[in-house]
Amino acid sequence: MAKLLITTLTGPNDPTRASIPFHIAVNGAAKNGTETAIALAGDASELLKPGVADAVRGVGVPPLADLLAGAKAAGIKLYI
Repeated sequence: MAKLLITTLTGPNDPTRASIPFHIAVNGAAKNGTETAIALAGDASELLKPGVADAVRGVGVPPLADLLAGAKAAGIKLYI
């Protein structure tokens, strides 16, 4: 099985860029059978604070709260 680590630095101030790594992991790699993890650094760590993901809605991607739920369901590990 292929393995993928996606790293991100973008926080809630840029909702589209913040959501894209989760979208790629949940709706791309994991659905394709690729073992996937996401590493959050810098401002991206703010995304996991309580209530923050509910307010992050990027353009052309699902809401971050939905993507986080999908990541949990798919067993995608998150590293901070």
